[in-house]
Amino acid sequence: MTTTMQPFEGKKIRTEWNEETQDWYFSIVDVVAVLTQSVDPAAYWRKLKERLRDEGNETVTNCHGLKMQAADGKMRLTDVANTE
Repeated sequence: MTTTMQPFEGKKIRTEWNEETQDWYFSIVDVVAVLTQSVDPAAYWRKLKERLRDEGNETVTNCHGLKMQAADGKMRLTDVANTE
């Protein structure tokens, strides 16, 4: 899999195509940045994930971790989700 950038409303969302499952995976932090205009989307996602877990919401269990290229050029583990 290779990381690509998809433009959305002037921002970039890191994506990866999984040939085996025929699925796109999207960086959740990047999607949160686009939807919330948060100054710290990673912190926003951490807090939201914590609250969802505390409520017993199973949405966060469907998030997988993939290594994607970060802004500093390094490959870092990030939460991703598919279109489901």
